[in-house]
Amino acid sequence: MKTIVVFASGSGTNAEKIISYFAEVENVSVIKIYTNNPKAGVIHRANTLGVATRVFDRKAFEQDVLVELQEQNPSLIVLAGFLWKIPQSYIEVFQNKIINIHPALLPKYGGKGMYGAYVFQAIVDNNELETGITIHYVNEHYDEGAIIFQAKTSVDTSDTIAEVAQKTHALEHAHFAPQIHQLLQNG
Repeated sequence: MKTIVVFASGSGTNAEKIISYFAEVENVSVIKIYTNNPKAGVIHRANTLGVATRVFDRKAFEQDVLVELQEQNPSLIVLAGFLWKIPQSYIEVFQNKIINIHPALLPKYGGKGMYGAYVFQAIVDNNELETGITIHYVNEHYDEGAIIFQAKTSVDTSDTIAEVAQKTHALEHAHFAPQIHQLLQNG
């Protein structure tokens, strides 16, 4: 049995898609959702779908969450809108087992502080003609790990930040879970 844990900080639409996708797949299970935000929508989404959640603060993240993950020994740790930097200790223990999704075509619009609306604003401000998503391994630097997969969409000069976000979310929802599945099959 392959297992996945998901870290999320926000509404949890990607986490929900991942949970729903793997509910239909034999021998793969999302076993837990971790969040650093006690008000995150991901908590309700996970609970509705029968997946356990854990809310943690900075101290727990630096200490007991890593111990708990080592006990669970997940096949993959998936960051789905998780905004904290992953400590080096996690990366060392779970080498090439932590992946992230970024709402742009890295290396463009990556790095500290580049998430969500900040990314979409930068895309619009720079009159980009295309954008997309990047699924990548997590290393010690924000958004600099090896790229696993990218998908593109066009951006019209008239697109608003909300329209760019909508196009990006559509790509995330279409590709993230299948790419996770492929990684698990290959690993």
